[in-house]
Amino acid sequence: MEAAHLAWFKSSYSGNEGGACLEVAATPGATYVRDSKDPARTPLSFRPSQWAAFVRYAARD
Repeated sequence: MEAAHLAWFKSSYSGNEGGACLEVAATPGATYVRDSKDPARTPLSFRPSQWAAFVRYAARD
């Protein structure tokens, strides 16, 4: 999947100051992550099970 054709979004917790933000785009087969400061760079991609495991880990107390 070409990164330019993905629907990218940032967390609602991200401000507009232009700091260090990640953007995420999801498709049925993968979740893509990129640095908002360098959108032309190739994004990282994760299988749905990998992304779900990361989100579960990150959401733990």
